[in-house]
Amino acid sequence: MKSTFLVAIILVVSAASFCFSADAKRPPNIVIVYADDLGYGDLGCFGSQTIRTPNLDQMAKDGIRFTDFYVAQAVCSASRTALLTGCYPNRVGILGALNPSSKIGISDKEMTIAQVLKTRGYATAIYGKWHLGHHPQFLPTRHGFDDYYGLPYSNDMWPSHPTSKFPDLPLIDGEKIIEKNPDQSKLTTTYTERAVKFIQANKEKPFFVYVPHTMVHVPLFASDKYKGKSKAGLYGDVTEEVDWSVGEILGALKKHNLEENTLVIFTSDNGPWLSYGSHGGSAGPLREGKGTSFDGGVRTPFIARWKGTIPTGKVCKEPAMTIDLLPTFASLAGADLPKLKIDGKNIAPLLLAKEKAASPQEAYFFYWGKELQAVRSGKWKLHFPHDYRSVKGKTPSEGKPAPYANLKLELSLFDLENDIGEATNVADKHPDVVARLQKLADTMRDDLGDSAQKKEGTGVRTVGMLDETKK
Repeated sequence: MKSTFLVAIILVVSAASFCFSADAKRPPNIVIVYADDLGYGDLGCFGSQTIRTPNLDQMAKDGIRFTDFYVAQAVCSASRTALLTGCYPNRVGILGALNPSSKIGISDKEMTIAQVLKTRGYATAIYGKWHLGHHPQFLPTRHGFDDYYGLPYSNDMWPSHPTSKFPDLPLIDGEKIIEKNPDQSKLTTTYTERAVKFIQANKEKPFFVYVPHTMVHVPLFASDKYKGKSKAGLYGDVTEEVDWSVGEILGALKKHNLEENTLVIFTSDNGPWLSYGSHGGSAGPLREGKGTSFDGGVRTPFIARWKGTIPTGKVCKEPAMTIDLLPTFASLAGADLPKLKIDGKNIAPLLLAKEKAASPQEAYFFYWGKELQAVRSGKWKLHFPHDYRSVKGKTPSEGKPAPYANLKLELSLFDLENDIGEATNVADKHPDVVARLQKLADTMRDDLGDSAQKKEGTGVRTVGMLDETKK
């Protein structure tokens, strides 16, 4: 009797195991490499003639390149918030760039990409710049990441800052500060080495590794192996070393036979910091750069590779944004979406280059702080009247910023399909398009507000506040 019962149990377990192995394909590994302040025109595959990026160029040939990919805001913390939560940063209350005096950070109520993927058994890690709060309760290890090594905020927030004397810059391993004011020329290499080791250690299970590089944000630092090697000066050296990092990560995937089960994505947190001249990047054909809602600030290079799944040599011209990555990853991994409302939508059909795939979003919205400045729908982009900063042709001295000029923009409609540089205002010729986009913007203002119209949104959630009891 007992033996018969035991045999039955074994048969049931065996059958269940067979069903899992036959029907439940292991979800894909996911790698995101996120550059800092890299311009749209700084990669070979996006038109650079001076900076060599062979690994990223090959990655584009092996996969897909998005020409119209956006971040939610053209500044550090807000951009990373949108990427990791799938929400416009205004919804979760993290705007601008947090600094060492900030007492806010990502709320415990929000779910990051890492937390979503952990519900499907993923190992998770981040190596690089976090910038969603530096107090212990806000660190990556409290928000879904198993391992963390890097800087909690921007690399210029240190005692050597030329105008703001910040305290010592901490390098954190896990939750422990292991060094202050580290040698930044070693950061790109160390982040990469940690990512490669993580891939090796977790090759037998699904993993998510996020590599938000400190570079190419000023102050610039390149290792000895790249310093002085680029035709584009120190900025080129640093960018080429980031390309090297991508090559090392791709090499690790190949070494462990993971290329066909790993989605690799490369993009940047915003456009180039143009006021730094030769120490800043290029927006290519786009208007303006970091800190503006023109495409030079919010449109970034985007490359994705998943061998055997994404066809080779594809180009996607449909608009997409970082807010769409969380729901896309959730779909690919078979994970549930966060319970709280998010703004992103699944762009897997675009990512996988499906025939006739279109953007699932009716429009994308661009805030600067709490001011709604622009909306894009299809080929059209409408800017509402606002002030913006521009270098206006001024040339900075080596490594030091040029002073910004504060300019005003009137209500402007641009046809991005025929005017990528947002140079010709066609609002008068298309009043129907203006009216449609204004209506979309009004709906967003009801949700997330608009400081320019002194309108409070109903969909804004509470930001995480420093709690001294949380150690």
